[in-house]
Amino acid sequence: MDRPTPFDGLTDTQRDAYLARIGVPAPGGRPSPEALAELQLAHLQAVPFENLSIHLGEPVVLEPGALVEKVVTRRRGGFCYELNGSFAELLRSLGYGVSLLSARVFDGDRPGPPFDHLALRVDLDEPWLVDVGFGRFSRQPLRLDERGPQADPAGEFALVPSGDDELDVLMGGKPQYRLNLRPYPLADFVPTCWWQTTSPDSHFTRSTTCTLPTAGGGRVTLSGTRLIRTAADGTRSEELLDEAGASAAYRTLFGITLDRLPVAPADRAR
Repeated sequence: MDRPTPFDGLTDTQRDAYLARIGVPAPGGRPSPEALAELQLAHLQAVPFENLSIHLGEPVVLEPGALVEKVVTRRRGGFCYELNGSFAELLRSLGYGVSLLSARVFDGDRPGPPFDHLALRVDLDEPWLVDVGFGRFSRQPLRLDERGPQADPAGEFALVPSGDDELDVLMGGKPQYRLNLRPYPLADFVPTCWWQTTSPDSHFTRSTTCTLPTAGGGRVTLSGTRLIRTAADGTRSEELLDEAGASAAYRTLFGITLDRLPVAPADRAR
């Protein structure tokens, strides 16, 4: 078996290509909260949250080089491990101190298993929670040490202590995930990532999704051949596309060119 090529961080060429991928010029000056917020929003608006690899038979490889190649060279998206894992490398190349944090995603009132989600801690004058891999979530970094409400274009957030070294991240008063403040290497997320991509009990294996926030505060989502447009006020419209229409939507709305459509069990049932 071939061993992965050692990854020593982004080269200048890779960094510039990544910035071009998200439409941001090379930032001048030192890392700052303002520049971090610009990078996060640009990434969210350019790189879709999607699980298409699972339903195209493509391996999900949690190696930094493979993640960056998928997002930048292949112009694809991914889910939390891929998006936040790749974004961490861009931030590091720009001089940010980044740690990978494990989180347990809530299903109702119960948090899921450890390593259910990967989020980022970015240290500047204070620590920030950065997350470009959770779908509908904050569009700006959240203050990790703040315990009061935090306003964001996506809604109101709060980080509430839950036991030792854990925080419940709330959006609109509802828990989204339980964040462990201990940093972990990317390799520690591999077993749960494998489960998420293979288990019939994982919601990622049941249906396809590809989604991006829109500039006006809404969201556009393609699930199977169902195109969903959600406005900032929560109103939504749905359109059922044929295969040619779905292929065109992937290309025009998400910048993804596919030679065949991904099909999940839920898509076959429609």
